[in-house]
Amino acid sequence: MNFELTPEQQTFSDSVRRFGQAHLASGALERAHSNSYPWDVAKMLAEQGLIGILISEEDGGIGGTLMDAVIAIQELAYSCPKSADIVQAGNFGAIRTFAEYASPELKERYLPDLLAGKALLGLGMSEPEAGSAVTELKTSATEDGDHFVINGTKVFSTHSVDATAYLVYVRFGPGLKGIGSVVIDRETPGLQVGQPSSFMSGEEWCQLYFDNCRIHKSNVLLGPGGFKKQISGFNVERIGNASRALALGRYSYNVAKEHCLTRTQFGRPLCEFQGLQWKFAEMALELESAQLLLYRAAVQGENALPTAFDTAIAKLACNQAGFKVANEAMQAMGAYGFSTESLVEYCVKRTRGWMIAGGSLEVLKNRIAESVFDRRFNQRAN
Repeated sequence: MNFELTPEQQTFSDSVRRFGQAHLASGALERAHSNSYPWDVAKMLAEQGLIGILISEEDGGIGGTLMDAVIAIQELAYSCPKSADIVQAGNFGAIRTFAEYASPELKERYLPDLLAGKALLGLGMSEPEAGSAVTELKTSATEDGDHFVINGTKVFSTHSVDATAYLVYVRFGPGLKGIGSVVIDRETPGLQVGQPSSFMSGEEWCQLYFDNCRIHKSNVLLGPGGFKKQISGFNVERIGNASRALALGRYSYNVAKEHCLTRTQFGRPLCEFQGLQWKFAEMALELESAQLLLYRAAVQGENALPTAFDTAIAKLACNQAGFKVANEAMQAMGAYGFSTESLVEYCVKRTRGWMIAGGSLEVLKNRIAESVFDRRFNQRAN
């Protein structure tokens, strides 16, 4: 059992960190407080081979491992927390599911621009009455000759403001087996992208309205019966979420540590006060414990998709650690940490949002409990 990065992984880690410091650190604060998607950064990351890490070389990707993607997210976040979002979007979530299951025709149409950082794939999953209970979705896909007609509404859609296309969960028929997914271009007639809503994290999401939106059958990603495959891909997305949360917690920890080494009060550096020493000891414990669970989930998933248990417990640990550490770092820095001139304040808001997005802490605990007791607990009313 080895808890260290391999020499190859360490070399990759060092190179990504050097790149981040050289090209992204200086504009990190400005990017964090901008609502626009940093297309310039996306193209730069694509040129560095940091988009499409998890996608096969045959499909134009890098053909790397989950650990490679985790390392890329974490190392970039230490220089520019928002840039880690671009690595997430280019390796996990919608693009990962798309690359895994798309037909050769769909891949040829979409992957080149996605992997070049010129396009962005959003995810339409949640609905007004189907959030955590996503299987209750109502957005329908009705067959009409060589087309499907899409009707319904999506909310809280990731990257909905800037996406050039959307991977949309739809219902082809009744029951679990009736659920699948389609790909819909932003400019498709019948799709209306609503006005952005702002959230505490600084993110903006739009509702997606489908009103007799016609797509060709070739735009079907997974037909009826594809739901379980989609959710398996969603387990991988949780590793990306966990990586960002932990990385922003560690970023905040590093900034606060430097502050406490150099900031003097009552004639002494802040690090000499026992109250702050204990705070940092607890933060270190949270970070190191969550890091090991994250690495375990990534390694377990190298040759196959990671298990629901591994991803759930890793996301739970990293979400809690990321927010707790960022929040405690802000407290240790006082007004400096609370100011929008510090990225620690940004990290607190971002890590808080990931405790809800991608599977809330409560849903994760349900999944973990099912593994503990080796049985399914039905959350629906009888």
